[in-house]
Amino acid sequence: MDTRLLQTFTALARTGSFTGAAAELQLAQSTVTVQIKALEKALGARLFDRLTKGARLTEAGRRMLTLAEEVLEAESRLFAAAAEDGPVTGTVVVGAGETLCSAHLPAVITALRTRHPEVEVHLQPCSTASALEGLRAGRLDCALLLEERVDHPDVAAQRIAAQSLVLLCAPGHPLAGREKPVSWRELARESFFLHEEGCSYSDWLAQRLLAVAGARPRLTRFGGIEATRSCVAAGLGLTVLPRANVAEALRDGRLTVVPGPALPDVSIHLARHRRRHPSRAARAVASQVVRHFRSD
Repeated sequence: MDTRLLQTFTALARTGSFTGAAAELQLAQSTVTVQIKALEKALGARLFDRLTKGARLTEAGRRMLTLAEEVLEAESRLFAAAAEDGPVTGTVVVGAGETLCSAHLPAVITALRTRHPEVEVHLQPCSTASALEGLRAGRLDCALLLEERVDHPDVAAQRIAAQSLVLLCAPGHPLAGREKPVSWRELARESFFLHEEGCSYSDWLAQRLLAVAGARPRLTRFGGIEATRSCVAAGLGLTVLPRANVAEALRDGRLTVVPGPALPDVSIHLARHRRRHPSRAARAVASQVVRHFRSD
């Protein structure tokens, strides 16, 4: 059996749409239709119900899906084994939140260019939810997740480090330079500029502030941490960010740390799809990521 039929089958199962599968595989929609019909004919079973809003796996299709993924994984291992000798080459797509992309991954890529110059790394900034979906869909080879726990059946995750968080304001802010730590009750009356929803540490802070009785914090969310840093540096409010992302701003005095409640560290997990065998290039990237955070 041509394993390309299985690739099309799993893509259609993931996307639930002939159009979506065609876009993911870079095929014409008619080709996807023809390949699914060919697979159904070869197996003697209907794998999808064709609905107005897409395609849904039949009972036979659900039974097939895990087996098809296992066959594709075995094929991937076969090709990987054949390529074990020689230089490490290939493209690796890494998903990570902007916090990690901006503060850590450039150093990882720089080191990789020295160790493995034929490995190309593509960074894809994304939320945890998008990263998990990208791993399942095969669009990402690995992902870095800022989460305390990663508990998903299809994803294998290794905790490799932690980020320390700091409460920040501008040097001219009324809370700057306080000797007595600021309480949660005081903070709940302030304005905060936070990273977008889905950012684990920003979501944690928002929930903690809103849990204060009578709390009325003003919370503004941004899609990028640069906008967050700029608003806080202008004296408009406070924020919480990983120390690695504000080290330069702290050194040059644009931001200062507010003495306040203890903040939890945020765990960093390196994640991949549990049933997909990583290529040599993906393993090289993962090793360099771990090496970077351990030395950091």
